[in-house]
Amino acid sequence: MVRAAMRLNLKAWWWHLRKHNYLAVKFAVSIFFLGLAFRLLFSRSGDLPSVSHSPFLDKNLSPESPAYVGGPENGDENKNFQSEKCDFFTGDWIRNPAGPVYTNESCHLIEHHQNCMTNGRPDTQYLYWKWKPRDCELPQFNAKRFLELMRNKAWALIGDSISRNHVQSLLCILSKVERAVLVYHDEEYKSRRWHFPSYNFSVSIIWSPFLAKAAIFEDQNGVSTSEVKLHLDMLDTNWTSQYHNWDYIVFSSGKWFIKAAIYYEKHAVLGCHYCPGKNLTDIGFDVAYRKVLENVFSFILRSNHKGMIFYRTATPSHFENGEWFSGGTCKRKEPVKEGVLELNVLNKILREIELDEFEKASVNASGKGVNFKLLDVTQLSLLRPDGHPGPYRRFHPFAKEMKEKVINDCLHWCLPGPIDLGTIC
Repeated sequence: MVRAAMRLNLKAWWWHLRKHNYLAVKFAVSIFFLGLAFRLLFSRSGDLPSVSHSPFLDKNLSPESPAYVGGPENGDENKNFQSEKCDFFTGDWIRNPAGPVYTNESCHLIEHHQNCMTNGRPDTQYLYWKWKPRDCELPQFNAKRFLELMRNKAWALIGDSISRNHVQSLLCILSKVERAVLVYHDEEYKSRRWHFPSYNFSVSIIWSPFLAKAAIFEDQNGVSTSEVKLHLDMLDTNWTSQYHNWDYIVFSSGKWFIKAAIYYEKHAVLGCHYCPGKNLTDIGFDVAYRKVLENVFSFILRSNHKGMIFYRTATPSHFENGEWFSGGTCKRKEPVKEGVLELNVLNKILREIELDEFEKASVNASGKGVNFKLLDVTQLSLLRPDGHPGPYRRFHPFAKEMKEKVINDCLHWCLPGPIDLGTIC
C-alpha cells in the first residue's frame, strides 16, 4: 500500500519530467568503486583513433589469486591495515591537501560534460577531499601495482552512464602509468573497450542501462519520443553474450527504471510505468526493477563464473529547490556530514529493492562457488553534493554570448572529482 501511494503521488512529477524530458584485489576493487559518478548519456569522445569493430575478446581469461595493491610506490604494504575488519562504506570525507592524481590536462579521456575545470567552474575545493573509513586507514591506490596484478585480465562495467564515468576515472588514473588504447566501439560509442598493451589488460564499458532487453526512444539530451519497451524476462545480449570473457565485472542500474515504460513478458504486454492514455495497468517501476534484478542475479548464480562479480547500488542526485527541468541547482561547495541530506523517495525504493534482492542471491552464491559482492556506495555518495558539474556541464555557461537557458547537472560528476577517491584515499 505504501508503494502504491508513492506511485500515485509521483505520477504527476514523472509526467512533467517526461515531457521535459581480504588484503586483496577485492579490496582494491572495492576502493575503486567506492566513488560514484554519472556521465551524461550518449556523449562521445572528440578525438578517437580508428578501431576494430569486434566486441569480443580473443580468449577467456581466468583470474589469479587476489593480491594486495595498496601502499605507496616503495612497496610498503601498510601492515596496520586489516581489510576484513574495515567497513569501507561508513566514514567521512576529510580534507586532502594533495588533491587529485591527474588533471583535465593530463587525461585525454575526460569528456566535455564532465570537464568542470575546462568549462569554467571557478571553485576548486571539491578536488581536495578524501574518504576516511571510521574503522581503518586506507593506503593510497598504486596504479602500477594494480596494472601488474591485472596482467592478462579483462574487466567490464555494465550499466548506464555512471559505469561509463567509472571507466573514464579508472583510465585516467591508470594513464599515469600507461595510456590505454581504444580498440573497439559500437556505432554510437555507447559500448567501448580499451587495452593496455604492456600488460595485456582490457577494460570495457557495456552500455546496458536496464540490463534487460529494451527499446529506447531517447535522444542525446534525454528527451523521449515514446515510452521505453522493456522485456522483464529477457536479459540484454550485449552483455550476456560476452559474460564469460571477463574476469572482473561490475553491474549497475536503477535510475533508468524510473522512466516511463511499457513492460513485456513472453513478448506480451504485462503493464507499464506511467503511461497515460494507454489503457494499461500501471504496475510501477519498483515491480519491474525487482523482476529484472531477480533475472540478472539468477543468471549470475547459474553461470559458474569463476571471476569476481559486483553489483553497485544506485546513486542519489543532489538537486535542490527543483529538478533539472524546473530550476534545480547544486551550489554546495563542500561535502556534508551524515544526516544533513536524505535520500528522496525514489532512491529509497531503488535501494530497498537492491538490498533485498542481493541478500537473497548472496545466500546461494557461496554455495555455488560464485564470488558475488555488493558495492554499497549510496550513502557515501550522498555526502558529496559539491562534486557535480552543476551549470558547468557546458563550456562557460554564463558567458555573454550564451543565449540558451542554463540547466544544472546535479546527477553526474566532475572529473577529476569524488569518483576518483580510490586514488586519493
